[in-house]
Amino acid sequence: MGKGHLEPPPTDTLSHRIPVLALGDDAPVDDNGYELIDAGDGRRLERFGDVIVDRPAPIADQPIRDLSAWARADLKFRRYAGWESIADTEPGPWLVRHGELTFELRPTETGQVGLFPEQASNWAWLRGALHGEEPFSVMNLFAYTGAATLAAAASGASVTHVDGSRPTVAWARRNAELSGLAAAPIRWIVDDVEAFVARELRRDRRYDAVILDPPSYGHGRGGRAWRLEDRLGELLDACAAATNGDPAFALLTAHTPGFDAGRLGEELARSFHRRPSEVETGELELRAKSGAHLRLGAFARIIRG
Repeated sequence: MGKGHLEPPPTDTLSHRIPVLALGDDAPVDDNGYELIDAGDGRRLERFGDVIVDRPAPIADQPIRDLSAWARADLKFRRYAGWESIADTEPGPWLVRHGELTFELRPTETGQVGLFPEQASNWAWLRGALHGEEPFSVMNLFAYTGAATLAAAASGASVTHVDGSRPTVAWARRNAELSGLAAAPIRWIVDDVEAFVARELRRDRRYDAVILDPPSYGHGRGGRAWRLEDRLGELLDACAAATNGDPAFALLTAHTPGFDAGRLGEELARSFHRRPSEVETGELELRAKSGAHLRLGAFARIIRG
């Protein structure tokens, strides 16, 4: 199971533009950074570097606040119609930086661009959890284009990056190369996540920490249906076993209606045998200068005291 769809383009098509992507509470938004410009009427308007993207956001159920801003979009995604470019050219990739990391962004057939800005606080938390400690082995499941993998690797961890989509793993490896982490201790695994964890348990291979961002639904090995509602508990139990029940940290995020921060916290506490007070929870959210507010999911995380 994975979220990505497209193979990385050749390197020489990417060098024309490398804006800075400023994300997170500790990173100021400037003229070259990320900005949620506005949201409403089921859409979101964002600036990644100097590229302005208009795409769906069903959660944005309030009216648009800054109508004039929407005319500035460089790329627009419409369900069932795909991407439109204001320049009437095939939408191509561009590069952005977040701290020491560089990411390739490009439009995908699902309306994503390859990066989730609402996760920036979790990347900062990962760096803090890894700072000054002995090298950790980290298992990152449903790892997509690798932002959490690279944040952990840049902080000295060895990472096993697992996603069910081969093109998405290739995209993540491209991001590692762009970030100067091609030689970092990262294992790139294309596999069904549940099957991979079960195999690691049979091999008696254990990890110090785990990160997972499971989808709401999808298909696993052999076309088997995956639903977060049905599979999360068993998967978290397996992750607890793979970390010997006492991980240095565990980070769980979800973008699924019905899985709010409280529910994720309960699931994590149950599987890892922690008291609810030991689990930190919160919303994955973005705020726009227009006043718009997007709640895009939730997180739950634990760290060894």
